[in-house]
Amino acid sequence: MHRRRWAILGVLMLSLLIVVLDNSILNVAIKTIATPAPTGLGASQSEIEWAINAYTLVFAGLLFTSGLVGDRVGRKKVLLGGIAVFGIGSALAAESGSPGQLIAFRALMALGAAFVMPATLAVLMNVFERDEQPKAIGIWAGGVGLAIAIGPITGGALLDHFWWGSVFFVNVPIVIIALVLMLWLVPDSRDPRPGRLDPVGVVLSVVGLVLLVYGIIKGGELADFTDAKVLASIVAGLAVLVAFVVFEKRSDHPSLDVTYFKNKVFSAAMGAIALVFFALMGVTFFGVFYTQSVRGYTPLQSGLLMLPLAVAQMIFAPRARLLVERFGNKATTTAGLLLVATTLAAFATFEADTPIWLLEVVFFLMGTGMAHIMTPTSVVIMQALPREKAGSASALSNTFRQVGGAFGIAVLGSVLATAYRNGIEGKLGLLPPGLRERAGGSIEATLGVVEKLGPKGQALITPANNAFLHAMHVTALCGMGVALVGAVVTALFLPGKPPAGQHDSEEAQLVVAAD
Repeated sequence: MHRRRWAILGVLMLSLLIVVLDNSILNVAIKTIATPAPTGLGASQSEIEWAINAYTLVFAGLLFTSGLVGDRVGRKKVLLGGIAVFGIGSALAAESGSPGQLIAFRALMALGAAFVMPATLAVLMNVFERDEQPKAIGIWAGGVGLAIAIGPITGGALLDHFWWGSVFFVNVPIVIIALVLMLWLVPDSRDPRPGRLDPVGVVLSVVGLVLLVYGIIKGGELADFTDAKVLASIVAGLAVLVAFVVFEKRSDHPSLDVTYFKNKVFSAAMGAIALVFFALMGVTFFGVFYTQSVRGYTPLQSGLLMLPLAVAQMIFAPRARLLVERFGNKATTTAGLLLVATTLAAFATFEADTPIWLLEVVFFLMGTGMAHIMTPTSVVIMQALPREKAGSASALSNTFRQVGGAFGIAVLGSVLATAYRNGIEGKLGLLPPGLRERAGGSIEATLGVVEKLGPKGQALITPANNAFLHAMHVTALCGMGVALVGAVVTALFLPGKPPAGQHDSEEAQLVVAAD
């Protein structure tokens, strides 16, 4: 047991903070980046989805390899290198001159972040003994909640006073502090029998995911999923991912050990994480446009409105293990997913004049549900594999979370875009053809055209709001359906409460089943 383990946990949470913070900061900046220059970059909805997903897909695609590199080279070295690359990427993203540059530099940030995230959990599992691990993981999960809380508020405050790039530049001083503290405090550790790297598997997984997500986002942009380019991209993506699974099954050093998934408990926990992030990332995406474009709140106010979601996570993530001890993983996680599904159903009832306190209650309940999913599933996953495979387990859970989130943004973003375009197109007849095409892209694009037209465009504001609200309702119901599927999976496959005295033997069986 490491004597400075709690101080080490603090440093790990600081490095984790900036990686998670970056995504939640970007959420409130979405509308500003969509605004035409000089205020923003004039990014279209699909370019914004790519700015988010470029980060997510590179991050998810490299997580497993980075976990293995950490196991082999040493987790401290990987942490330090990853944070340095993340800091450089942040500084470059802040100075982007076009949406294309922003997408490229976000991918560079993700390259660094991919090496940070699994290393934090692997170091944590190494410095804490098994009996303290659930508590430490609970605090670690609470740190994710803290980052989600600080992100939108920090982003909103920065956007109120500085240019849009400040939401990335703020990472640089935090990176410097984290590097100094890590050099001083964090011990190095590695797997005595590390796996071999799998470059073919990494390339296949990244290419497959990018093709599939590109097809989904393009389908939403065109409001037509039968388009030849869209179908070709989706089919090619699926084919490459099938090739990836076949290759990994046959490889003697797979980056994704498919045999882990023979354990139903492990698979169900992974599925729950992916599905909840699918639902939640999609909600965050449309939630920002709802609060800023429809309700007229500033970025800072919008960030403050999301505070209850994060506060609930900070309160309940460290305490969720108490419910697990009392009711078991199955009941706790399934109840969490049902609560998330209920909050998504509530979003489908929101209008332009819904009392704002109702939104706050829904965000708080959503954060509560999420806390009771993340902590139990993280513990199940981390304890299902032996300690020396901590990097692999951490990478797997983070990969599924990121891929779930990327698909949430792509699929629910496309549902939102398609429903919005279908709702607004009939109202754009008086516009010139070029403007009509652009105005149908998103509510921000419509409002941008309204601004250019002056008094003549005012008649479009109400139809734009109505079309967006309808699109938001459809998207929220799709998210609810996904959360309900997650609840069914956990209810069927996660373990219930073990009989008194059998807890340790059940954990031992988990390790044997997954090893």
